[in-house]
Amino acid sequence: MSIGTYHYVFIGAILFYLSLLGMIINRKSLIHLLVCLELLLLAVNINFVAFSSAFLGIRGQIFTVFILTISAAEIAIGLSIIVVYFRNRGSILVDDATTLVDDATTLVDDAPKGKGSIHDIS
Repeated sequence: MSIGTYHYVFIGAILFYLSLLGMIINRKSLIHLLVCLELLLLAVNINFVAFSSAFLGIRGQIFTVFILTISAAEIAIGLSIIVVYFRNRGSILVDDATTLVDDATTLVDDAPKGKGSIHDIS
């Protein structure tokens, strides 16, 4: 028995489902959400490569390289934001991240008002 396209698509579907399930069930940790997002992108990449090899083309494999590059940059930026957020807040829980909206509005309200400020619309 040889491994065909069906097997790769099946593995990709299982990984995609597990990553969606991980995002839905555990929405507490930002790190967990980033890992599930990476797993989701890797499941899509498996399907791209499987269909690319099945149809004897290279477009899916090229697209996979671009997706991997973008996801690596996304993870690097996301982790750096999480590290800075943890240093400032002491927590990386998603529930604590909702307080950022309140902090941003208080910073805007406390900004000096005068010529050239964000409150000067004219």
